[in-house]
This record gives sequence, C-alpha cells and structure tokens, in this order.
Amino acid sequence: MKTKKLVAVMLFIGLCLFSQAQTNQKSSDPDNLAKEYFSQIMGVASNATTNTKLYQFVYEWLGTPYRLGGDSRRGIDCSKFSLAVYENVFNTTIGYNSRNQYANVTPVRKNDLQAGDLVFFKIRSRSITHVGVYLGDDKFAHASSSRGVMVSDLNEAYWKRYYYNGGRPKVEDNRIMTADANPKEKSNLN
Repeated sequence: MKTKKLVAVMLFIGLCLFSQAQTNQKSSDPDNLAKEYFSQIMGVASNATTNTKLYQFVYEWLGTPYRLGGDSRRGIDCSKFSLAVYENVFNTTIGYNSRNQYANVTPVRKNDLQAGDLVFFKIRSRSITHVGVYLGDDKFAHASSSRGVMVSDLNEAYWKRYYYNGGRPKVEDNRIMTADANPKEKSNLN
C-alpha cells in the first residue's frame, strides 16, 4: 500500500515538473514573445500576427516622418513605404506609386484581407491616392501625411469613408503571392 502511494506521488510530481517545463518552453519561444510584443504595440490579436518579419519591419519604421517622394528614415511617403515593405519582407518589387501598385495586384475583398496585403484609398479624388499594408484585425500600417508611419484602423470613420479596395500583388506566371508566406513557401513560388 505504501509503495503504491509512493509511486503515485512520484508520478504526480513528475507530471507536474513535466507540465511546468512545457509551459516555460512555450513562454520563452522567441517567435511567440515577438508575436505577443508586436500584437500589443500594433493592436493586432496575437493569433493574427502570422508574419513576425512584417511586424518587425513596420515597428522599426513607426514614427518615421512623412515626406512626399521620400524613401528613407528621414522621410517617406505611403507608396515608398509599401514598396519598402515588399522589397524587405517579401523580396518582391511592386510599383512606385499607389496607382501603379494597384494595377499590379489581384483585388481582394475587405473580409478576405491577409497580413501583408495592400489596402488602397481614394481620398477626395476619383483615383487612388493612398496605400497601406494590412496587418490583420482591420489594422494597417502606412505613411500618413500628418503623422508619418503609423498603424491605423480600417474601421475609423476617416479610413472607412475613403477605403477603395484591397489587393494582393501578383507574381510571375500568374500565381498570386500569399501575403503571409514563410520563406519555404516563397521559394516554391519562384
């Protein structure tokens, strides 16, 4: 009887230690920590932060001032910002202005947007005048003319009013790039 109790206690302690080790391993995973961090900073649910490289790139540019035609950390405009995101995160070149970028995407409905897709706006114009990069949970990163690189919500009245469409850049041989593709998936596209 004492032996059974001793074995049961030992198994219970072993199970508790194993469970604790698993919990510690999950919380110290660098990707999980990064996702949690970017999730809090950008207001995107952690389960929506699928591409850590995208969020890290956006984070590094937050607060960069707006400069029409600018393409550096001293100042950048919206289309150069989206171009920089695609060149640095997805190794893909897209157009140099928002209208040209829209001409090179496959339209995506608002409900089907994925992290990394482009979002386009017609602000007081009949043509596209602004572009941003979708992050998830209705949030997008862009270079605002008034506040520089920032994260905004598509549901804010201003952005809701001028939203035109979303788009996913096309890739060679008519396949569509998946906005949250990991490097292994990307290499299969080339």
